[in-house]
Amino acid sequence: MPVQTVKSIPTTSALSTRSLAAAALPAGACNILNLVLGPLHLNLLGLVIDLNRVVLNIIGQTGAGNLLGNLLCAVAGLLDGNPLGQQLGQVAALLNSLLAILQ
Repeated sequence: MPVQTVKSIPTTSALSTRSLAAAALPAGACNILNLVLGPLHLNLLGLVIDLNRVVLNIIGQTGAGNLLGNLLCAVAGLLDGNPLGQQLGQVAALLNSLLAILQ
């Protein structure tokens, strides 16, 4: 049976990819989701799946007649500049540090 090696490729952080994606947004659009997955190697009971880097970028287009884009951009922007959004970020950081301690 041949030996397989798995190489990992470093990916950029979500923060830097988000800023890159935001810079390339067309007028009247907002960033909904930017998901970057590194290479995956799965062996499921003999079924081997190799998947290279995957980038999923969902952008909402606002304007007349774009109901879903208008709705998702409004929801995505609810916590922008809001003190509640900053507090939620602090709570998420606390939970992540607690998880790191428990592991």
